[in-house]
Amino acid sequence: MSLWDAPIWRDSGTWIVLGVSLLFIVVAVALHLAIRRVLRAPPPPPGGAGES
Repeated sequence: MSLWDAPIWRDSGTWIVLGVSLLFIVVAVALHLAIRRVLRAPPPPPGGAGES
């Protein structure tokens, strides 16, 4: 019996765990890109919004 024929691949819990793990990786990459974009943005000009 090879690894691909193992009973673990027919268990629904295995696919749930793999799906949740993939979701976490996708969200982490998206957050990483968003945070990098915010940090690389130029600072707002002095006297901008919120100041009186």
